[in-house]
Amino acid sequence: MSGRGLPHEAYGAALAALPALGPARLAALLDTWPPDEAWARVIEGRAVRHEQVESTCRPRPARLASEWRRAARATDVGDDWARYAAHGVGIHVLGHPGYPAALADDDDPPRVLFHRGDLEALEGTRVSIVGTRRCTRYGHDLALEFGRGLAVAGVRVVSGLALGIDGAAHRGALDAGAAGGAPPVGVVGSGLDVTYPRSHAGLWAEVARAGVLLSEAPLGAAPEPWRFPARNRIIAALGAVAVVVESHARGGSRHTVDEAAARGRRVLAVPGSVRSPASALTNELPAEGCHPARDVTDVLVALGLSTSVGGAGLGGASVPERRPPPDALGSSILDALGWNAACLDELAARTAQPPTRLSVGLSRLERDGWVEVRGGWWERITEVAG
Repeated sequence: MSGRGLPHEAYGAALAALPALGPARLAALLDTWPPDEAWARVIEGRAVRHEQVESTCRPRPARLASEWRRAARATDVGDDWARYAAHGVGIHVLGHPGYPAALADDDDPPRVLFHRGDLEALEGTRVSIVGTRRCTRYGHDLALEFGRGLAVAGVRVVSGLALGIDGAAHRGALDAGAAGGAPPVGVVGSGLDVTYPRSHAGLWAEVARAGVLLSEAPLGAAPEPWRFPARNRIIAALGAVAVVVESHARGGSRHTVDEAAARGRRVLAVPGSVRSPASALTNELPAEGCHPARDVTDVLVALGLSTSVGGAGLGGASVPERRPPPDALGSSILDALGWNAACLDELAARTAQPPTRLSVGLSRLERDGWVEVRGGWWERITEVAG
C-alpha cells in the first residue's frame, strides 16, 4: 500500500527497505524522482527502467523490478511510518528540510538517513576515530584517551561503535561528557533496532542518550558485510580529521582512510610497535604522507584549534590517577620493558635480575597499576610522570 497524505520521509524509508537496494540504487531512484513518485513507480514495476538504475542491476532488471513490486505491494507505508515514530527514530531525505548539513554537501551522502538521539550533536568540530576490532591493550587505552581528550576539548568523536578501537573511543567521549564534554556521534551498519555487536547494546544506548546514532539502514536491517564499507564513507565524511589508532594492514580502517583522503580530509596515524601486527597500517601510513598522532594535541593542531583548549595530551581530559611511584627496581624494569610486550625470560635478560627478584618487582608494578600481564606477556600501561 502506498498510503495517502504521508510525508516524503515515509516513502524514503520504505524505499530504503526494499530488497537488494543499497546506497547506489537508492541514489539512482531518489536523484531521479521525489520519494513518493519513486515509490509509485516501484509499485507499478517501472522504477528499474531508468538507465541509472539498470546500470547497477544484479539480478537482471526485470527480476529486480518484480522483487521490488512484490515487496512494495506487501508494505503499508503508513504503518511503517508509525513504527519509526514508536522506536524514536527520525528519518531524513537528502534535499528536504531537516537533513543534517554535516552530510548534505558530501560527494556521496546517504539519500535517506536514520537517526536516534539529538542531531544537534553533529554541530561543531568532529573527528573520526577508527581502528581494529582486535586491538591490544595499548590501542584500547590510547583510543579511550583520545576520545576523552578530544571530547573535553569540545570536539565530537565520530566512530562506528564496533568492538575494539571504536568502542573505546566512544567510551572515552562518554566519560568526558559527564564533565560537560562534547557529545559522541555513532555511525552503525545495521538498523537502529538491530544492535551489533550485541555486547555493545549498553554503549549504543549511552551514545544515543548523550549524542546521536546514525544509520542509512532501515529498521530491521541486519549487519550484512556490504553495509560496513558504506558506513565507513559516512564516518570519513563527518570527520574534519580521521585518526587511525591501531589497525591491521587490511580491514575497514584502510577503507575509511581511502574515503577520507578522497574527500581531502587529513589522516593522522597513531604510531605503534613495529613488531605488532595490530599497528601495521598505522606504521605504514606515515610513508604515505600521513602525520603521526602522538597525543590529543597533535589532533587539535591538525584541526587548527588552540592547543590550550582542554587537556593538551593524552590523559589531559581528566585528573591523572594517583599511584605509588615505582621504586628503584620497578623503575629499572619499566625502562627495560619500554612500550613493547615482553615475557619474563626476556625481561630477566634485559635487567640481569634473578627471576625471583624480577617477579617481586613485576608484582608490585602490577599491583600499583604500572604494568599488566596477559597470556604470559608483560605490558606497560602508563607513563611515569616527569
